[in-house]
Amino acid sequence: MSQDKVRAMDIARRLPGIMKRFPAIAKGLYYYSIKDAQKTITLGTLVENNAEKYANRPAILFEDRSITWGDFNAWSNRIAGYFQAQGLKKGDSIAVFLENRPEVLAVIAGAAKIGVACAMLNSAQKGKVLEHSINLVTPKMVVVGEELVSAFDDVKASLQLDHPTPFLFLADTNTLNVFGDAPSGYANMAQQVSTINSDNPVLSDPPRTGDTAIYLFTSGTTGLPKAAPGSHNKFLKAYGGFGLMSLAMKPEDVFYCTLPLYHGTGLVVCWGSVLAGGSALALRRKFSASAFWDDVRRYDATVFGYIGELCRYLLNQPPSEQDRNHGLTKMLGNGLRPSIWKEFKERFGIETISELYASSEGNIGFSNFFNLDNTVGMSTASYKLVKFHDGTRDPVRNDKGTMQEVAKGDPGLLVGEITKKWSFEGYTQKEATEKSILRDAFKKGDAWFNTGDVLREIGCRHLQFVDRMGDTYRWKGENVSTNEVENILDGSGMVEEAIVYGVEIPKTNGKAGMVTLVPNSETFDIDKLLGFLRDNLPAYAVPVFVRVTQAIEKTGTFKYRKVDIQKAGYALERPHEEVFAWLPKTDGYIRLTPELVSEIDSGQFNF
Repeated sequence: MSQDKVRAMDIARRLPGIMKRFPAIAKGLYYYSIKDAQKTITLGTLVENNAEKYANRPAILFEDRSITWGDFNAWSNRIAGYFQAQGLKKGDSIAVFLENRPEVLAVIAGAAKIGVACAMLNSAQKGKVLEHSINLVTPKMVVVGEELVSAFDDVKASLQLDHPTPFLFLADTNTLNVFGDAPSGYANMAQQVSTINSDNPVLSDPPRTGDTAIYLFTSGTTGLPKAAPGSHNKFLKAYGGFGLMSLAMKPEDVFYCTLPLYHGTGLVVCWGSVLAGGSALALRRKFSASAFWDDVRRYDATVFGYIGELCRYLLNQPPSEQDRNHGLTKMLGNGLRPSIWKEFKERFGIETISELYASSEGNIGFSNFFNLDNTVGMSTASYKLVKFHDGTRDPVRNDKGTMQEVAKGDPGLLVGEITKKWSFEGYTQKEATEKSILRDAFKKGDAWFNTGDVLREIGCRHLQFVDRMGDTYRWKGENVSTNEVENILDGSGMVEEAIVYGVEIPKTNGKAGMVTLVPNSETFDIDKLLGFLRDNLPAYAVPVFVRVTQAIEKTGTFKYRKVDIQKAGYALERPHEEVFAWLPKTDGYIRLTPELVSEIDSGQFNF
């Protein structure tokens, strides 16, 4: 039986459930399909609508706090008024440097109401990478949480911002009631916000659907993060496509989110879905496998946002009689591997897995509307799967210079056609935007967004994710730029040359970072190198494995044989080379032995 017939039968079996969701699907399709960039439907108006309809229902649950939609809207209005009083106006931007807590959402909503975009800084960034990210968007002000003041202070003096008091402090408390004491050089934002009027702002020129609401940072081939603008329409697509069409969210739903709000999945996908239902978002600062189900029961969560790694961590927990003692039946996210899909559903009693595919900067997305297994679903956008050069994100072009589609069922590089309806918002750097566009791909004058991801069709235009290609790999739910890590290594003064890549570890998700390097002295100290890397990179970007060699093999044109090096992984078969690993719950690199390699391969370490 063909894959199309199998998939069609799967869809047919789910038709009764689809018909029950039809009103939500129809409403969702309206929001998902909005094309008019001049409409005044924005993130701010979505919050205001919920405050009007569900004023006394919870909007955010966090630790022992419960904030209603009415109170959340009033809070965001005070923040909007505060930013106006600071001279900010439509088209300006601010940077947000906070860990997951309600203040993040209040700041974003408040800024959105007056047309100010929020650049969502990765809370794990530090040093040169953090400074680079801030300078990409030239914000007027930066909102810094008490929990991240130390990291921010390391770059604060090097920033040149166009505002007399650019640095805003938010205490790591319930800042609606407790303002804390701002350090020297910071304004106490919560204290000043508390004096502002709580009414919805009335503007002569309100924000529009096509205006930039946020900037999300992505690691790419330039070696450092790139800032991708996201319009209010991104939230509308999540609101309609995920919140209504996929999940049919309702006010009674509680969406448990441990994903970082500086990521598109946590902020746009999860919160956008919550906005669609007038539901509650239950936030946790950081994911904890051991506390996960206790939180789900505590908040009466019905939905949770995931990336594949989280699901694997939960499956690795010892089975318990409490595994199905909860009301969580739906999940929304990306990266759930087919090898654990069925096991996860059956063990924890999950009914709906809305797997999706999207990227912060991309113009194309897929969603599993029909709740089929092992697929990212389908898309109404124009796309193709094309042949590509192995180990790269470069498409193959034939003698005529055009690209070639792969045979049905074969893995192919996903490219999305750039049209008026499916525009590519790109990055703040024009050269980075142009580098992601493939021109004259199938006919003269056309343009396509290169996702850099490999997928395959599994029937009825449903796709399955295969791999991420090129100069990034994914580890701990984060995209890691190999060039970024290589640049930091170059700045260490300890290596002569280095090449970074991702390697697979059995029974894990994503790819762990590995570097093959040539030390610049005979007294090379690998623990000193680790200390340097930990000081200058987020923890997830520090290479897990290090191969120390005397020379790195190159081609005749002096390019590294990266594919061959990557295939070797952390194996010990190469003579005169040493391989080290930073094993979980250890403080330094350990030289690998055949016994340790065997233990890693058998899954005895929880990376």
